[in-house]
Amino acid sequence: MMRPREILLALFVVVAWGVNFVIIEVGLGTMPPLLLAALRFAVAALPAIFIPRPQVPWPRFIFLGIVLFTGQFGLLFLSMKVGMPAGLASVVIQSQAFLTGPIAALVLGEKIGIRQMSGTGIAFLGLAAIATTAGGGGVTLAGLLLCLGAALCWAVGNVALRGAGKIDMFAMVTWLSIVPPLPLLILSYLFEGPQAIEAAFLHMGWAGIGAVAYIAIVSTNIGYGIWAYLLKLYPAAQVAPFSLLVPIVGIVSAALLLGEQFGPVRLAGMVLVFAGLIVAVFPFGRLVSRGSRMSG
Repeated sequence: MMRPREILLALFVVVAWGVNFVIIEVGLGTMPPLLLAALRFAVAALPAIFIPRPQVPWPRFIFLGIVLFTGQFGLLFLSMKVGMPAGLASVVIQSQAFLTGPIAALVLGEKIGIRQMSGTGIAFLGLAAIATTAGGGGVTLAGLLLCLGAALCWAVGNVALRGAGKIDMFAMVTWLSIVPPLPLLILSYLFEGPQAIEAAFLHMGWAGIGAVAYIAIVSTNIGYGIWAYLLKLYPAAQVAPFSLLVPIVGIVSAALLLGEQFGPVRLAGMVLVFAGLIVAVFPFGRLVSRGSRMSG
């Protein structure tokens, strides 16, 4: 049983990660997406000066940095720039939970249970519903596809991370942050252009500085630091379910702070994605069997 102090810490991380989508939206108003992602990891990597590198082979380490951070967040920031509202992005990116299973089955030979298949089917219906709303309310098909690409990178990274052995997650996240800045800066130079980069630095303002500081320090360093601390104290089964609250915070904060609105079809799609996530993650069968044994 988690103590009240640790529950509050977990809820702090949930809020920090949920609001992060709104802060990204603010940051994208001041600079190009690939540059924003590069600056995020350049700042997040600074604590690596004081932390030993996790003992992960360099090929796997570089692969994780490219897929889990460069790919995931480069695509996520791009998707939010071209047509994926913050609240909706916080839900769609959770598709990683459904994509991880098939990839793990293909690469690691893991079996996919009926619960995971059912949850994936429900979520797919939700994504299909959201796709029908593309072109309205700030959502584009390109934005949706890029966000799903980000979720795919996250899923591939999840599977690669499993093969890394038992590691300190905070140290891993900090050191992995060293990988993305250079490739993201190169991509920013090639596709966003030197003029856009120069303009961003000249006119960043406090909004841009604050956005970079939040997504790098609060969301990445502090958020993952606390998460790693909680995982050391409690089983993952007790800590992980808190992450299901992140899209809820993302939706509410986007509505309150950005005025984001959700039509009935889009809202129904989001509910289906979230319902699929719960079905895929929670072992309802075990809970029912435990409840029957306790009542007996």
